[in-house]
Amino acid sequence: MTRFTRIAGLGHYLPPRVVTNHDLEQLMDTSDAWIQERSGIRERHFAADDVGCTDLAVEAARAALADAGWKPEDVQFVIFATLSPDLYFPGNGVLLQHKLGLGEVGAMDIRNQCTGFVYGFAMADGVIRMGTCDRVLVIGSELQSPALRLTTEGRDTAVLFGDGAGAACLEVCDGSASRVLGHRMHSNGKYALELTIQRPGAANRPWISNEMIEDGSCGIHMNGREVFRHAITKFPAVILEVLADHGVKPADLALVVPHQANERITEAVRKRLDLPDERVYSNIGRYGNTTAASIPIALSEAVTEGKVKRGDLVCLASFGSGFTWAASLLRY
Repeated sequence: MTRFTRIAGLGHYLPPRVVTNHDLEQLMDTSDAWIQERSGIRERHFAADDVGCTDLAVEAARAALADAGWKPEDVQFVIFATLSPDLYFPGNGVLLQHKLGLGEVGAMDIRNQCTGFVYGFAMADGVIRMGTCDRVLVIGSELQSPALRLTTEGRDTAVLFGDGAGAACLEVCDGSASRVLGHRMHSNGKYALELTIQRPGAANRPWISNEMIEDGSCGIHMNGREVFRHAITKFPAVILEVLADHGVKPADLALVVPHQANERITEAVRKRLDLPDERVYSNIGRYGNTTAASIPIALSEAVTEGKVKRGDLVCLASFGSGFTWAASLLRY
């Protein structure tokens, strides 16, 4: 039998604390109107101080396992995408393996930021197709709030990001109804410093210092104009690439699930593909940019809301730091 991959179950989790734009107005010189105009974000979720990135992932994973009808012992491999690991090393994959009570299965982390889940999804598909495993758990989870500078100096990025997790259970199938069709992945490190956290890092001497912390150089740097310029080009281009690989047109898609970075970027992608609003999923207004978690959260919600049904043609796509961009096409 030719081996194919399908999504067996999905789950997501958002920490209960909601932080609105009006809440941020109390911390910095900003406004609800300013934030919504530039990003489409109205609110986001922040985790409690005693919650780690892996803790969020555990909740999303349990929901996905339940949706798939899997037990923890059914998981044969873990792929964990995040830019906000609990520890510098080891990665969150092994922490999740332990907290979920899985067997001594393989676990790996992917550090591709906004494209992390799509890259992880493609890796899981490859592992299943080549026969290494029959069932893989793929996670996108982010705990970004502790790294945000909730001040006027840090407002350009502080208003954008939130915490959350999403998970997908992928399993081998015969491809007769549901299956993953293919992927496209790209990068261009020429623009690596346009969206980055440079410190701490092994290239720095010293590794970390009080001065770095105090002057804000350990925070997020984003050249918003450059990111936007590339995103509105590369985002739709990689979607059209993976569609062309399989003789599919945008009009054939039931839903595009893009990374939730900015409502203006999502709208530009929608217009480039000439699709109606209801066929490009958006939840950034409620959650902000949850980076590697945004696509699995959005896909899980879309299925729960009935926007995606078994057999529907769906495209997942993302653009982010690196620069990296990627897309996956599947028949859900």
